[in-house]
Amino acid sequence: MNPEMPIILITLLLSAFFSGMEIAFVTANKIQVEIEKKQDNLFGMLLSRITAKPSKFITTMLVGNNLSLVIYGYFMGKFLMGLFVRLYPTRFGFVNSLLTDFNLLAQTILSTLVILITAEFLPKVFFQVYANSLLKWLSFPAYVIMLLLSIPSELIMKLTDWILKYIFKTSGDAIQLTFTKMELGHYINEQIEKNDNENQVDSEIQIFQNALEFSEIKAREIMVPRTEIEAVDIQTPVADVVKILTETGYSKILIYKENIDDIIGYIHSFDLFKKPKNITSILKPIEFIPETMLTKDILDLLIKKRKSIAVVLDEYGGTAGLITLEDIVEELFGEIEDEHDVDELIEIQIDETFFKFSARLEVDYINEVHKLDLPEDENYETLGGLIVNYTEEIPQINEVVQIDKYQFTILEASNTKIDLVTLKILKSD
Repeated sequence: MNPEMPIILITLLLSAFFSGMEIAFVTANKIQVEIEKKQDNLFGMLLSRITAKPSKFITTMLVGNNLSLVIYGYFMGKFLMGLFVRLYPTRFGFVNSLLTDFNLLAQTILSTLVILITAEFLPKVFFQVYANSLLKWLSFPAYVIMLLLSIPSELIMKLTDWILKYIFKTSGDAIQLTFTKMELGHYINEQIEKNDNENQVDSEIQIFQNALEFSEIKAREIMVPRTEIEAVDIQTPVADVVKILTETGYSKILIYKENIDDIIGYIHSFDLFKKPKNITSILKPIEFIPETMLTKDILDLLIKKRKSIAVVLDEYGGTAGLITLEDIVEELFGEIEDEHDVDELIEIQIDETFFKFSARLEVDYINEVHKLDLPEDENYETLGGLIVNYTEEIPQINEVVQIDKYQFTILEASNTKIDLVTLKILKSD
């Protein structure tokens, strides 16, 4: 074996280690790192030591990587030069000069390709995917290297801080481990995915996850759709309103003038005990919000206005749906049921490839619970919306619609919406 080869391989491994640990340290989930540090074991102690000064860890990895590359470049050049001399022996000065230039160019290209692939690209991809695990298991060699390179690392850090402070007039480098919202979300999702049975997930973890996602949920995602709103005309007799509230179990009902796009307020069932002569005398004002408004802003608005209900408007100013405080709270704490709630959503798995679903079920919910891969898009939220988005019309009863590998059969539908479908997973050819 060529005497340079072992040194080349060792320096490549060291460079891959330094590059990988650097990217692992930057991309690792900080919450997971902090949890590992709290463990009463060797890895916890080592992680505490190497992450105590993040800037020192990064500097050490950079110093080690550069030292490895310098040693690698020297011995790789020596190895390639000897290889090319053996391949192209010559005694003619002019030809030898051309070959020397070619050798230098070839050495540069080959050595650079080797280092980029084996010590930069591949390790960084691998260490980024398994950042937390590799940072933990390789903490011992990282700690040893930090001790060995502590003097040059400290000198470089002091020089850098001096340049930043006196030349660029900025404060010295002070990298701190901070938890981002995304890292919190990733950690919670990992904990949930570890449980095969969803019922095993603690309610506190589920609420925490809901709270993280809460700020990005829009009104149209949780509103009661227009087709399911219970509303009456302003001229409706009080007795008829009482009958509707009794049959539905609702405590509030919307009031409109000419049609549902002209809502002027709502009435509360408590006010009916005052025995009003007409609806107008007990009519209460209602809030109007756009369907793109964030639920956190809606919650603030309703609390400030001391309201519990709002009408959601579409981009044309028409009624798109209805949202209540209960709908918003359910996004955080889960479904809230009362004595008037009736579970109308059908969700039946007949076998491994055949299901019966209410069209109002959300696509992301079906994908998560039943491990399907239905297409998701911002243009729709529900299963019915997916089908209508694909067909661009309301399908007829018994009509079959195929979307990718999924075949839907419409069981119940009206002129305005789809109610019930079956879903069959087709076998791939």
